Amino acid sequence: MEQNKPQTEQELTQQAAVRRQKLADLCEAGHNPFEITKYAQDAYSADLKNEFADLAAEAETGKIVSLAGRMMSKRIMGKASFAHLRDQKGDIQIFVKRDLLGDEAYAAFKKLDIGDIIGVKGEVFRTKMGEISVRISELTLLSKSLLPLPEKFHGLTDREARYRQRYVDLIMNPEVKDTFVKRSLILKEIRAYLDEKGFLEVDTPILTPFEIGASARPFYTHHNTLNMDMVLRIETELYLKRLIVGGMDRVYEVGRIFRNEGMDPKHNPEFTTIELYQAFTDFHGMMDLVEEMYKRLALKVCGSLEITYQGKQIDMGHWERLTMVEAVKKYSGVDFNDWKTDEDAIAAAKEHHVELPEVPTKGAILAEFFDAFVEDKLIQPTFIYDYPVEISPLAKRKPTDPAFTERFEYFIDCTEYGNAFSELNDPIDQKARFERQVAERKAIEPGCKAQVDYDYVNALEYGLPPTGGLGFGVDRLVMLLTDSASIRDVLLFPTMKPID
Repeated sequence: MEQNKPQTEQELTQQAAVRRQKLADLCEAGHNPFEITKYAQDAYSADLKNEFADLAAEAETGKIVSLAGRMMSKRIMGKASFAHLRDQKGDIQIFVKRDLLGDEAYAAFKKLDIGDIIGVKGEVFRTKMGEISVRISELTLLSKSLLPLPEKFHGLTDREARYRQRYVDLIMNPEVKDTFVKRSLILKEIRAYLDEKGFLEVDTPILTPFEIGASARPFYTHHNTLNMDMVLRIETELYLKRLIVGGMDRVYEVGRIFRNEGMDPKHNPEFTTIELYQAFTDFHGMMDLVEEMYKRLALKVCGSLEITYQGKQIDMGHWERLTMVEAVKKYSGVDFNDWKTDEDAIAAAKEHHVELPEVPTKGAILAEFFDAFVEDKLIQPTFIYDYPVEISPLAKRKPTDPAFTERFEYFIDCTEYGNAFSELNDPIDQKARFERQVAERKAIEPGCKAQVDYDYVNALEYGLPPTGGLGFGVDRLVMLLTDSASIRDVLLFPTMKPID
């Protein structure tokens, strides 16, 4: 595999050495392709095929076009040859005839390699075999491919190579590009939906001054001018809610997030989230927004509310809503309301072989029961709401039961896709929760540098209106809507360990 270092002549394959010699010969003859700066492209493969879909075999169009792209095949047949050119929109056959192109240009064409980038001009017609093609009258080599394209660059065995060399993956596997075209469409559609709802897209800092008390581990870096350590953000939440305080009532950010944690098919150290906040609504308003937005995305991207994900039929048109207490009772038979004390909850956990959390309170143990008994049952879209206060430091308590918060997460195919709150806007309660969170974190991990964000508490003291907030991972959503098994399949350049 190509390494990120210069290759010696000995390391070059024979094919690559031949290609370099061809380049040297071109340069010596005054035809260095790398000196060409542009090419007037006025047509694309798919558009021509659509335009002339009804053209009869062997019929001419009289239409002269200029195409540019990569040559993906070549078939030399004496005085006439065929090749396939791949451009932005697909592949199209080109017919190269010596009598039309000229002896010198035809000889130059025969020396071209698969992978070379060319510009061609000619007339569109349909061959006797029925293929829309372009009969070439001019051909220009625009860029020489010095490395041969791999014969096999597809399937499971090549996944590592495909992720490392995404540029080759995109050349060899056109369906990969379709995933990323859909990713772009999904983001465009989300933005359109939120913009229509009156949300304003904003940007907040990626470099933050200190680590907050949340459980996610950050990446650290150092700012030389300020001579201070800084942290790559693990969320966009606290800055966005400062904007709600400032009177920007509906805001969202499409944000890159960084967490110094494990990697698996659903986690990458850097990933994209969308967080949004709306003043004067609550978490039920966020539920309605999620359901409406996901239905719209399914219809737009997949053409149906019934989608297939990894062999399972998912009905995006129907969303169940359960409290965490209801869900745990439904799937484990255990009723939170039977626990009078933390000791009752600990006994129930031991009886049902449920792992005890680091701080074993009733609420935290309920969350462990949920993880053990419920999450792997939630295949169809489901909102789980009313989360214990112990695991929800930023959510508003339920006025009717302060042991719980107005928070939900939503699940599809046994995976959490997003998290939402009625945002905590009581600065006194927020300060106490932050301080307890940091203290608990330092008790478990004495060397951690977590701090309370007192400036955020200060912002709350100016008054945060009742607010609904939502955060969801874009990458998981793209996986769902493109039927991709791994997060690496929906990231153009996933995090990889260097080969050496």
